[in-house]
Amino acid sequence: MSLRPTLDFLLYQWLDAESLNQRERFADHSRETFDAVFDTCERIAREKYAPFNRTVDTQEPHFDGEKVILPQATHDAQKAYAASGMLSAAQDYEVGGMQLPYTVEAAANAFFAMASVSIGSGLLTTGNANLLMVHGTELQKKVFAKNEFSGRFSGTMCLSEPQAGSSLSDVSTRAVPDGEGFEADPLGARYRLKGNKMWISAGEHELTDNIIHLVLAKIPGPDGKLIAGTRGISLFIVPKKMVNIKGELTGVRNDVALAGLNHKLGWRGTTNTLLNFGEGKYPVDGQAGAVGYLVGKPHEGLRCMFHMMNEARIGVGTAATMLGMAGYYASLDYAKNRPQGRPVGVGGKDASQPQIRIIEHADVKRMLLAQKAYCEGALALELYCARLVDENHTAEAQAADDARLLLEVLTPIAKSWPSEWCLEANSLAIQVHGGYGYTRDFPVEQYWRDNRLNMIHEGTHGIQAMDLLGRKVLMEGGRGLQLLAARINTTIEKAIQRPELAVHANALGKALQHVGSATKAAWATGEPGEALANAVPYMQAFGHTVLAWLWLDVALASLSLPADAPHAGRMGAMRYFYHYELPKIDAWLKVVESRDLTCADLPEEAF
Repeated sequence: MSLRPTLDFLLYQWLDAESLNQRERFADHSRETFDAVFDTCERIAREKYAPFNRTVDTQEPHFDGEKVILPQATHDAQKAYAASGMLSAAQDYEVGGMQLPYTVEAAANAFFAMASVSIGSGLLTTGNANLLMVHGTELQKKVFAKNEFSGRFSGTMCLSEPQAGSSLSDVSTRAVPDGEGFEADPLGARYRLKGNKMWISAGEHELTDNIIHLVLAKIPGPDGKLIAGTRGISLFIVPKKMVNIKGELTGVRNDVALAGLNHKLGWRGTTNTLLNFGEGKYPVDGQAGAVGYLVGKPHEGLRCMFHMMNEARIGVGTAATMLGMAGYYASLDYAKNRPQGRPVGVGGKDASQPQIRIIEHADVKRMLLAQKAYCEGALALELYCARLVDENHTAEAQAADDARLLLEVLTPIAKSWPSEWCLEANSLAIQVHGGYGYTRDFPVEQYWRDNRLNMIHEGTHGIQAMDLLGRKVLMEGGRGLQLLAARINTTIEKAIQRPELAVHANALGKALQHVGSATKAAWATGEPGEALANAVPYMQAFGHTVLAWLWLDVALASLSLPADAPHAGRMGAMRYFYHYELPKIDAWLKVVESRDLTCADLPEEAF
């Protein structure tokens, strides 16, 4: 099966992405240019990515003592991706970009995620460069960001540390001024960094001429001590190889050393590293300490880094979605071709009758329909969020601000919902294959392994849930939640006029009301410990309500097409979601409303 018809429907019939061309920034584009981008990305994904997905899974990165070795297929794929211009797709023409809407960039990258998420595309490099275009100096943009956009350099984000994990408050990497006149370096105030960073994707390889690390570290105060909490964090550019102001390599290696490769359950084609900064293995100017250039102001590093982290969260959600979609297509093909069993009649099964294909069994249809509902719904979610990015950047002032706040509320859902439910889709894909699904003869076991990481990537489920209930639904007096409710109610009002959708519109209205009352009940005592004890069930219910809304909106768009258009699949998936999935929210919200402390209060000894 091809992704293209689904993508085209969601982009053009549902989101009306073509209307973005009426805005000045995108005036040079048309549906033809968008489709040309999709054609190119679909071809590269088909030729350079998909055939080697198993190769990069079995030929893991390895360190030969001097450098990390990756299969030739990875080099070829990355080179083709860079040549396509996708690294700078949404950037200005002046920096070599195509000024494409982010909606189109996100949709185009879906082809690579489905073909081989393990090879990867340019998520971290693009995010790294985009951050520098917002927060970097003019020279930092020219020397680092532009070379990343061209594919000459690649980028990472270095947040986590072995002792701190996701707790950025406990970052202990230190950055001290690099001698007198450190602020006069043309590339930015120059510091020396010492510390360790863990779980750094693409942290060491030979795919590009240089690797640009964006590193969170703390600048000691006058007393030599690090400021506690996230308040003291600053952000630094730390290149693997030193460069001059023209972006040319100087031949000097920066003091960044590979301490080890992490061997993962999935995503095996991407190097995942432990890096030591400033241990003295590669002294610069005879001194230990990795040279880093300050980005933005001291102690504002986390604010800068969130620019990249939020972008990455939509990217992780898209990766999870497309892995789910790959499994769905594989299991659908298998179900259509695998004969097994016979229909059950009044008198039982007639063994003299020929076998039927497993897609004719009701339970297999259930598993396929669940996958379709999860994955196509998740794709709608990611594209909707991508469209909000474009609204934020190019709409009129009020609409742009509304989009910003809606995106704040939806980002935890965009990351977490696909990473949970498209993983479930992968599990169902294995189940459809039966015992064969558990073997390496079929790709679905790898899709599941690759997808399992996405619940952890860019902030775990628990972190996203705390962000949603503890911050996002409360920020600006709850205006983001009100904006979302208004959009959901607009869809309900339209759907209730359609006889085939009215019952679902009413169900969505009740779900929205329940989420609202549960939000108030969670915070009724004003005690964060009580409110957040069941943040994950809250996020699951919130996410399911958002997905139910999107499915209803998608159904409305589908019914607006000519009668001979393919409606049955979308309408079936929508009904599945309302009949089988939306009712789950009542159980999730019950523990939220009662501020149930079963988990929070259980003493450690009870385990």
